[in-house]
Amino acid sequence: MSRSNASTRMLTPLLAGLLLAGLPAAPSMAQENVVTRPAGPAPETLKQGRVAVDGVAKTIMESGNVQPLEPTEADKASGGLTLLERMGAGLPALPAEKAYTGQIDEAYGAYQRGLFLTAMEKALPRAEKGDAAAQTLVAELLSNGLGVKRDEKGAAFWYEQGAKHGDDNAMLKYAMLLMEGRGVKQDKAAADEWMKKAADAGNGSAAFNHAQVIVGQHPGKDGLKLALPYYEKAAEEGIADGQYACSQIYMALPELGADHKAKALEWIRKAAHAGYDTARLDLGLWLVNGTAGERNAEEGFQWLKRAANQGNISAANKVAHLLVNAIGTRPDPVEAAKWYVISRRAGLVDEELEDFFLGIEDDQQQEAIKRADAFRPHG
Repeated sequence: MSRSNASTRMLTPLLAGLLLAGLPAAPSMAQENVVTRPAGPAPETLKQGRVAVDGVAKTIMESGNVQPLEPTEADKASGGLTLLERMGAGLPALPAEKAYTGQIDEAYGAYQRGLFLTAMEKALPRAEKGDAAAQTLVAELLSNGLGVKRDEKGAAFWYEQGAKHGDDNAMLKYAMLLMEGRGVKQDKAAADEWMKKAADAGNGSAAFNHAQVIVGQHPGKDGLKLALPYYEKAAEEGIADGQYACSQIYMALPELGADHKAKALEWIRKAAHAGYDTARLDLGLWLVNGTAGERNAEEGFQWLKRAANQGNISAANKVAHLLVNAIGTRPDPVEAAKWYVISRRAGLVDEELEDFFLGIEDDQQQEAIKRADAFRPHG
């Protein structure tokens, strides 16, 4: 909606997305208001010569000898002096705050404070007069049963009104209702039309979803090229799924040019920083293997471990390999065995890691199993 920022999740995947073009996929945690991707087969392991190990382990081992620096006397507190006293001068006065001259939205203000009934009382009269933001707010309150009884049909009516009056969030929500047939008769053609309108109006989530529609309708490289402007719009609006999609397409279509390959690394970093586990998995592999630039095994290991800590099973498998081979980290047989146990329990069997696990001491195996039992996804 225009200003409520309330979230809605698709109940089922819209399309297979990038899988239709043969691009990799892995278990992921999708962002709100965008369509999730189906899980694909687990990526192959780091063996088969994909990583040059020689020279890496030695560098990592040497770097592990760095000791933490002790604070100097100057770093320590100095007798309770305040910051201004230590500076010997006061800070300059803050600039005068500019007076707000815009229109205050009392309905949305009440919504933000959790005064939902008040929000409805203030928004409904405006909604009845054709105010798009108010119409979308009323729809949101009805859809979620906030301050009033949940009413899906009423919500669908007001989302439609907000959409017709130009609210891009209402367009998105109404498109999703039409697709699911929730509160309104299912109409996928109309859903696609409203999704495109929302995307063209600048809604990032709608842009991603519309790109997925295009890829489904036009499999292969041609579809990716047609969808790319919408994926890019989603990426620019901060949608992690769109950022990840752009990174994959830029790498899959070399004809786009070397500048796009460099941009691919930038987009996947943004998606990884947003907490998207599949982006963290791929970024880690890219850095370890030097896929989109120089190798950085240490940073790659850290991204893979972040994804593993989130519960990404493919990442857990890769972390185990890196710990066994001391790539980007010190060797740690117990921790490696822990991550292998976690991935094996999830069904990702690995003969190389199985041999490693059977080859370590019994007490190391037991400690690894204990750590795996205690593991809970986080971060």
